[in-house]
Amino acid sequence: MSYLTLKDINKIYPNGYHAVHNFNMEIEKGEFIVFVGPSGCGKSTTLRMIAGLEDISNGEFLINGKRANELGPREREIAMVFQSYALYPQMTVYDNIAFGLTLQGVDEDVIEQKVKNTARILGLTDYLDRLPRALSGGQRQRVAIGRAIIRKVGVFLMDEPLSNLDAKQRVTMRSEIAQIHRETGATTIYVTHDQTEAMTLADRIVVMKEGYVQQIGTPYDLYFQPANVFVAGFIGEPPMNFVKGMVKGGKLDFGGNIIDLKMKLGDKTAQYEGKEVVFGFRPESIELGKVDGAYQMEAMVELTEMLGDNTNIYITAGEEKAILKVDPHDTPAIDEKITFSVPVENVYVFDGETELVIK
Repeated sequence: MSYLTLKDINKIYPNGYHAVHNFNMEIEKGEFIVFVGPSGCGKSTTLRMIAGLEDISNGEFLINGKRANELGPREREIAMVFQSYALYPQMTVYDNIAFGLTLQGVDEDVIEQKVKNTARILGLTDYLDRLPRALSGGQRQRVAIGRAIIRKVGVFLMDEPLSNLDAKQRVTMRSEIAQIHRETGATTIYVTHDQTEAMTLADRIVVMKEGYVQQIGTPYDLYFQPANVFVAGFIGEPPMNFVKGMVKGGKLDFGGNIIDLKMKLGDKTAQYEGKEVVFGFRPESIELGKVDGAYQMEAMVELTEMLGDNTNIYITAGEEKAILKVDPHDTPAIDEKITFSVPVENVYVFDGETELVIK
């Protein structure tokens, strides 16, 4: 039996706005699950329904096989870390971390031991007598996490906990959150709009759009086996390149480059004759020059971005645009005409109407 079960979960507000549609998922004990998607997609609303901070309009939420819809947040044995840290400014780090246990009437000696153990895990031992205003953003976030993990609850919920940090702090805190998860072994559900956070932290990712789940899978699944155009474009940086066009004679025109879809779709190509499809490939999946057995295309270089470990090349082919990622030593000149190849196995073709991948 799964530890957490969401069955046909819906959230409909009194004004009729349908924020979450038929959310279904089973989560195993100890999993690290990430909800990801653009702002307004329903990920935080779903998290708040799990926490008991939002009522579930329709559907059923189970904890260890028992219905939890009517349970309050405290009864669910769930701890939540908010985007805003929500620390008490007049309390020291020690008192902030200890606050939940103090409310429960836990013995002071036990609290002291647990606070010190938690501070050790989070690297906060030297800051226990400080007030939040004397801490950096990353340190405040660690205090907020400490206040959650000290309670030894079954589920940790994190709602965009790194969004207030700068880029360097985010990288550091990502690794710290991953380490905390390994040490505690707690079931964690984490909300973010940052696909890099999702890919680096998650055991499984839930991609959402406009209240609907688009795909649930491992980071590998979502990157290499996207279910539709949205997932393919959301996961990956820079995003996947897409070319939409009508299939004529089993072929597609990409800015004057003729793409033979039979190389990818085989006999299925005939089903899409006269219909629109979306041809996709990732910027990093290409090779400069001609490669036998691969899709070969020509384009003009419009702009280059040297990033150190790679270079992003912005190209145009007719009216079509795309981004290629290449070794910085192979960076072409602006306005240079280049040839590049995309291996057939690295190409994706999607139905133009449903936007689902054609397998």
